Amino acid sequence: MKTLKNHVILFDNECPMCYAYTKTFVKIGMLAKGGREAYQSMPENICPLVDKQRAANEIALVNTENGEVTYGIQSLFKIIAHAMPIFKPLFLFGPFVYLMRKLYAFISYNRKVIIPAAIKENTIQPSFKIQYRLAYLLFTWFVTAYILTAYAHLLTDFVPLGSQYREYLICGGQIFFQGAIIVFYRKEKRWDYLGNIMTISFAGALLLLPVLVIAQYLIIPSIFFILYFLMVAGLMFLEHLRRSKLLQLGWAMSLTWVLYRLIVLGLIFTL
Repeated sequence: MKTLKNHVILFDNECPMCYAYTKTFVKIGMLAKGGREAYQSMPENICPLVDKQRAANEIALVNTENGEVTYGIQSLFKIIAHAMPIFKPLFLFGPFVYLMRKLYAFISYNRKVIIPAAIKENTIQPSFKIQYRLAYLLFTWFVTAYILTAYAHLLTDFVPLGSQYREYLICGGQIFFQGAIIVFYRKEKRWDYLGNIMTISFAGALLLLPVLVIAQYLIIPSIFFILYFLMVAGLMFLEHLRRSKLLQLGWAMSLTWVLYRLIVLGLIFTL
């Protein structure tokens, strides 16, 4: 594996994902030691041509010899292609590049709600692009509802099965219910909050997947499925409290998050 020398990648030190994968690049030798710097503390002499706002949106890779700067997915392609030249033709294939650029933007513009961290004062933050946040809400909504629909079949001894669209309505209803409350409570936080609660729902659904797989091969008492579901719900509530604290929202949104679920549960048994 060849090391890309005389290059520095500028990562977001408030983003755990960015910190982790850039550190991995250095650790496995794809970048030289000292080949990563946080853009928040970027030395001015690295490259005066770096667009700091764009570097916050799309990770920047600076050639320290000639000052050339690449951004986003092209930065990652450059590092990977240098280390593993076999991928160069793929990184020049137009349709693949287009899809990866969109996927990168989807993750990058939502990274603060995927894995949140405390935001430091007086630092440049990624731009907000509503199309990517809406795409994220829709993606997590449908994937979460799909998994919950499958898991609902394991809970029929305790919860009525309902229609095949019930979980989609419940997940979508959460967005609108909590969205209406956050608009009145802290309107400026609405898109960050909605992104965070859908990450919580998505993560909870992913935790159900191992049980769904195991249930295909083993006979398990039905009580296990409801207890496991309640455990996951408890973890989700704790994560909601943690993220609400990071967003400085207090307890209010967590209480309405629980209230929505109690209302839904009551409707399920009533109807």
